[in-house]
Parts: sequence; structure tokens; C-alpha cells
Amino acid sequence: MEEVKINTATGQIPSGELGATLMHEHIAFGYPGWVGDHTMGPFDRNAIVATTAAVFTQLKALGLKSYVDATANEVGRCPELYREISEKTGIHVIFSTGYYYEGEGSAAYWKFRGLLGDINEEIYELFMTEITQGFAKTGIKAGVIKVGSSHNEITDYEQILFRTAARVQKETGVPIITHTQEGTMGPEQAELLIEAGADPGKVMIGHMSDNLDKNYQIKTLDKGVYVAWDRMGLQGLAGCPMDDQRYDVMANLIKGGYDQRMMISHDAIINWLGRPLNIPEDYLPFIANWNPTHLFVNVIPALKARGVTQDQIHTIIEANPRRLFEGT
Repeated sequence: MEEVKINTATGQIPSGELGATLMHEHIAFGYPGWVGDHTMGPFDRNAIVATTAAVFTQLKALGLKSYVDATANEVGRCPELYREISEKTGIHVIFSTGYYYEGEGSAAYWKFRGLLGDINEEIYELFMTEITQGFAKTGIKAGVIKVGSSHNEITDYEQILFRTAARVQKETGVPIITHTQEGTMGPEQAELLIEAGADPGKVMIGHMSDNLDKNYQIKTLDKGVYVAWDRMGLQGLAGCPMDDQRYDVMANLIKGGYDQRMMISHDAIINWLGRPLNIPEDYLPFIANWNPTHLFVNVIPALKARGVTQDQIHTIIEANPRRLFEGT
């Protein structure tokens, strides 16, 4: 594999230094509207740093070297915070430029701007600037492009984001990672991105763990993209199957040779922004393992018990992330 330079929160690293990588996680996340609730749920930077550093220390002991923060521009992304945490822990943090799907993102802002001008060019300018020059005036550069689609559709607004992401990927080489809603639109996302000029070897279709239909999985994989089983530990809620159901499908795909195009992660949120969450007790069993250590503590042993080899695990959590950034 030929090394490339990857933007991280602390500067560029060669792709050979990625090591074991979680490809879709969140240091801090808040749905649009959390900023307006600052009075009741203030942003506590020191607490976020301390909480995340404690989790990263556990991950480092388990062998993790790199962490992709998939937080989109409007839901709590904070590159300066990522830099501080990365410097404190030694874990590489790669963060995103991009936007969430329409129903839970910033569509109102861009639709308003679309009444006044060409948002295709404005969004292109934003993505390019954050990748090549950096976020705001910090010089901290994004290393992936994040886009998402709705349940059973890619809306007109979302198509603008997908096409712009493909255009920027062609010019910068930065990978695209995606959000799919409730296990739908994986093949359609891949088709749209490729038709718009994206390199399928630099595309990772997300939340494939929400769909247990093997035909859906293979239809997506056959586009030549990577797929991420990246909601492990989130079970029985938000359209997610149980992990025990997922393991059999994952192992079947891996043993069928698709380990060369698979990733595993959690989409876990270490810090929720806004007011503290009051989670109902009957939800707790379904999120007991929804944390970034789950891969190492539970998922890998479960896959090995189903015949997945250590070499295949290495491919999924180390070789494939590197290949995604290198486009191979």
C-alpha cells in the first residue's frame, strides 16, 4: 500500500500510522437546537475533555490508535476540543466536514441561502476550505467528508450534499463516510456518489449494521465501496437489530470474502450536548454496550466464536481503514 497524508486534529500523519481505527464515533453530539438551551445545559469543555480522555485511555490500552469523529458541522463538532484531547491522550482524531441528513440537520439554513444564491458552490467552498485550509481560523483540517440520507429516500437537499462531497473527494482525495437511516439507501448512496464522480474505494457507507438482509449488504458491497457495521452496541432502539442477530450476518459476510470491504464501529456518543439525558430504565439494557470499547471487549470475541480469524479482524479494523484513506 502506498502511504498518503491524513489530516488529523493535531496535523497530518502518514496513513501507515493509523493502526487500529474506529471509523464512526462521536466525542460530543447535540441535535440542532442544543445551542439554544445553553442556559439549562451549558457547554462544559473541561468535563468533556476529562470524560473523553478517560475513554481514550481505555481504548489505547486495548490497542486503538485512531478515532474518526463523524460529527457533522451542525451537531456539535468542535475541532479545537479534538486537538486538546488528542494531544492529551496520544490517540489520532480525524474529524469531518459535512452535514447530517435533512430531517435532523441544517436544511433550513441552506434552503434559505438557496433562495438567494447557489448553495452548490457555497457548500463546495466550505468543504474545500475546511479540508485544505482548516476549520474557521484554527488551521485544523478535516480528514473525512460526512453526508447522510433519509429513511427510504435521498432528498433533493441531501443530493446536493452527496454530489458536492463527490466533487470535493475527486479534488482532494479525502474519503466520504455516510449516514444511512434505519438501514436503507445503502446501494442508492453508493450509486449516487459514484455517478457524481467519487472513487468507490474512498467511500464508506455507514450504519449497515441496521439491516440484516444479506442481499442488501451484497448489493451495496458490489458497488466497490466499503461498508461500516458501525452501530454495534446500540440495540433494539432507533431501528437497530440486536447484536446477537448481527453477529451471524457479519460472520457470514466475512467468511464469504467481504472482510476486505468491511469496517466495525459504534456511532457511540461519549458526551451529549445540552441538558443531561434522563434515560428511561427500560432503555438501559439496550445501550449497556453502546460505547467505543465494545468492539474489543465483546464484538471481536463474538465473531471469533463464529469462526472469524484474527487475520480477518486485523483486515477489518486496521488494513481497511488505511486502504479507505489510500483509495485501494
